Amino acid sequence: MILARQLFFLIFAYSLSASANAAYPSLRESRDAALQTRLEAALTRLNLDEAVARNALSLSLVDITDLSRPRVASVNGDEMMYAASLPKIAILLGAFARIEAGELEYDEDTRETLERMIRRSSNQAATDMLHQVGMPYLAKLLQSERYRLYDPAHNGGLWVGKEYGKAVAWKRDPLHRLSHGATALQVARFYYLLETGRLVSAEASREMKDILGEPAIHHKFVKGLEASRPDAKIYRKSGSWRNWHADSAIVEHDGRRYIAVALTEDPDGGHVLSELIVALDDIILQRPVRLAGLRDSVR
Repeated sequence: MILARQLFFLIFAYSLSASANAAYPSLRESRDAALQTRLEAALTRLNLDEAVARNALSLSLVDITDLSRPRVASVNGDEMMYAASLPKIAILLGAFARIEAGELEYDEDTRETLERMIRRSSNQAATDMLHQVGMPYLAKLLQSERYRLYDPAHNGGLWVGKEYGKAVAWKRDPLHRLSHGATALQVARFYYLLETGRLVSAEASREMKDILGEPAIHHKFVKGLEASRPDAKIYRKSGSWRNWHADSAIVEHDGRRYIAVALTEDPDGGHVLSELIVALDDIILQRPVRLAGLRDSVR
């Protein structure tokens, strides 16, 4: 009788989890032709076609105003690039997975370390937290069936194989030998899972999103939006090293909500991304807000 009851609850819990995942489509199955056309036109106006052709720009734009019906456009979305500090979002996920498992205490010190890692992009904070999470643990988590945020079937994705310092890499990614890498579509998937409460748990997703808010570094996406859309709310993580520049965000304003991810190899990449986010915002604002079936985010 006890065994039967335990089996019932296991099946019930599994069905709830499956139902939650079934409620939201795969971003790879949510391509929107009209959004793609507008994105490509915007890249042409910004003189970025050559960068796209050279695979020096990876970009994904996802309209999640209606969470149950995302609209996706991308160029070189599966192109894996060096992403500098952007993959610190993977360490954030690893920390909350450890917290959920009771293996890391979520106290004031942990919260402060995570905020410094994300909002100020502190390399020391990232390294400290990475040591607590464990690099083998994080690599396994990113490749797990649950998340597949690094997936060889889609040319890789989020990867952290080295601490943020001068130490030798623990393990570079299996496909491209990058120490800190990402693809635009996999980062977009991270944010979509976050916004739909599927990173660790709904409560953990809310905490992670809060930590991604109030960015302390005002460049790239933040600089562009602050200048032209001062009312926009942005939850983001960026990265820069030499000619590699990356930014990623959930942006909310005027009844819209979208995910933007861009990685570029360009000495003027910071300026490029500041201009690009304004163009992406314009694309989202062109379409009326769809009221039917709107769902609340994890906030």
